Amino acid sequence: MTTWHQTSVPSLARMLNEALNHALASKAPSEKKRCLNNPSQLTHPSTLVIQTMASPTAIAPPGTTHAIRPVEDFIRESAKRTREVFASDFGNPFLLDDDTARKESISSKIRLEYATVRELPPALAAKQAAAKNKKRIGGGVAPVVSKPLLTEVDGVDGSTMKMIEGVTAKAGSTSTSTSLTIRGRAPAGSGAGVGGGMGTGTAQRELPGSSLVRKNNAAAQQIKPMWHPPWKLMRVISGHLGWVRALAVEPGNQWFCTGAGDRTVKIWDLASGSLRLTLTGHISTVRGLAVSPRHPYLFSCGEDKMVKCWDLESNRVIRHYHGHLSGVYSLALHPTLDVLITSGRDGVARVWDMRTRTNVMVLSGHQGTVSSVVAQEADPQVITGSMDSTVRLWDLAAGKSMAVLTHHKKSVRALATHPKEFTFASGSAGSIKQWKCPEGAFMQNFEGFGGIVNTLSVNEDDVLFSGADNGEMCFFDWKSGHRFQKIDTIAQPGSLDAEQGVFCSTFDRTGLRLITGEADKTIKVWKQDGDATEETHPLDWKPTLQRVRF
Repeated sequence: MTTWHQTSVPSLARMLNEALNHALASKAPSEKKRCLNNPSQLTHPSTLVIQTMASPTAIAPPGTTHAIRPVEDFIRESAKRTREVFASDFGNPFLLDDDTARKESISSKIRLEYATVRELPPALAAKQAAAKNKKRIGGGVAPVVSKPLLTEVDGVDGSTMKMIEGVTAKAGSTSTSTSLTIRGRAPAGSGAGVGGGMGTGTAQRELPGSSLVRKNNAAAQQIKPMWHPPWKLMRVISGHLGWVRALAVEPGNQWFCTGAGDRTVKIWDLASGSLRLTLTGHISTVRGLAVSPRHPYLFSCGEDKMVKCWDLESNRVIRHYHGHLSGVYSLALHPTLDVLITSGRDGVARVWDMRTRTNVMVLSGHQGTVSSVVAQEADPQVITGSMDSTVRLWDLAAGKSMAVLTHHKKSVRALATHPKEFTFASGSAGSIKQWKCPEGAFMQNFEGFGGIVNTLSVNEDDVLFSGADNGEMCFFDWKSGHRFQKIDTIAQPGSLDAEQGVFCSTFDRTGLRLITGEADKTIKVWKQDGDATEETHPLDWKPTLQRVRF
């Protein structure tokens, strides 16, 4: 076996030069010149070096050739030598030490995650110091009782806890932050609870680590819902030959109008439910209706791309608004301006001058059908809901979108604004959400229903109604979001069970009558049960601490 000798780099270079000179010395001058021009004829210096390292005193005689050993032997021997040299420092003990590896892993994760938040911002640190000084001046400082670290009794792995403790103590030796410390419950009698001394109940309040503690404030508490009497069916009106898709009540609360799949607009007496008038002119389903509060005009839109203005004094069409590229699904009148807003399958909302029939503005931005639109006096003056599952708030003066609400996961088919509050609601499949204007801040969810919400309506008594495609009708308290009634509509005799869908709804001007248009081609009028009291129909509500779903 070859014997290896440790040789320094200068010695190795000197040996290479001696080997090369020895090989050239055995050559004639002519051969020496030829060897320098063609080094392949020279005995390989590495062979001489290997021989020299094996036995520095034994040099092969001149003219002797030696075969070079395979490269694999050198690689294997080098690997063995490397392992022997470095095994004492980076050998098996480190690789087999799972605790050390886990500790390094945890330490790296904590540093990467919390390195930027170890120190409090200067503004917050100054505020915290000012609060402590004020408390000290006011009459003594309450002792800060440190909570014990969590143990295995609390369901935490003890070894992991020790590692986290060691990492945070080592990394936070120069910091006063306790944001990386996991704390448990304070021991009984330590003075950290209520009645344990002046100010001891909030000993941890000023520490950054208290952000994960449930705060007992008024904002986190649920609002108790107001009691509302249940609603019941009052009248069923038949007359249309198709699905009833649009409803509108006139400002005087004397009559209401409906639009249906039979391409007609019918006007009904609100008190008796009798038919007053039938308007024909659309060539496809009527999808939207609106009665002007300042003019004797009725506006209608349909799937035939038409938007019509009817003069109620002569009962005929006086204006057409041309511009939509496909069916028009929704229509709204501005409460103070003489403008009309329509939306439909072409993915835009169009603003029309009521008198000149000019398309003064196109509100574009949705990626799908704009199925609902509402207008109000203050910004956002126009709110649209689309099949792209977004709600957009529009600045009518600039013609641009103020905000885009992307909380819904499915198509937004219905919108409703509160008659007194500066809030509105949006509905999609399995989701009804309440928003605050003007910024569109999310307020709460209305839960406890199923199906695809086709229509929403709100009255002044804070009752929100939702109608779904499966005939499910739900009544909610607007303030708390509590569903106090859920009923299924009844299809008229001779209709299929699949014709239980509710397509449109509206409250009358008093808020005491609810009118719905349904898939069984009927119009149903609902009213509150006048005999119901809080004793006969108690409020079925239990507060919960479950996490709020956004």
